[in-house]
Amino acid sequence: MPTPTKGPRLGGGPAHERHILANLATSLFEHRRITTTETKAKRLRPLAERLITFAKRGDLASRRRVLGTVRSKAVAHELFTEIAPAMAERQGGYTRITKVGNRKGDNAPMAVIELVMEPVSPKQATVREAEKATKKSAPKAAAPAEEEPTAEETPAEETPVEETATEETTEAPAEESTEAAENDKA
Repeated sequence: MPTPTKGPRLGGGPAHERHILANLATSLFEHRRITTTETKAKRLRPLAERLITFAKRGDLASRRRVLGTVRSKAVAHELFTEIAPAMAERQGGYTRITKVGNRKGDNAPMAVIELVMEPVSPKQATVREAEKATKKSAPKAAAPAEEEPTAEETPAEETPVEETATEETTEAPAEESTEAAENDKA
């Protein structure tokens, strides 16, 4: 069970805080970015990320869990059909909080919380694919030790490749020696 947050609640009572966060989450999913106070943005982030995780699952139980928080069926449908598929490759970090300065009226610190809709960088995707490949090949690593006869067939196939490589290497020093002879003449 998560530890309760310290300090005063948003809005007063616990029920009011849940309603505030549910409304903020609904607005975030509807508009993709909202401007609010830093405190509300920091409290909204875990709730929004958990709802996106449910939406990524996509089953009926997850849809009902999301509809318990997000009361608008249209916004919940948008979350499941548009936002969740865009976040499919992402392992977390679905939201971004950017501080924007203080509010003019009461000098409250403001922040913009938005959904990170950019695709995962190619480097991260490549690393993830490499990790999957190593996991798949780990059980297969024990299998080639048992398969000795196939190892004998592969060198016979590779010998023409090795011969062509040695031919290329023998030609290269001949060219270098002719270049060295020309330099000596000059």
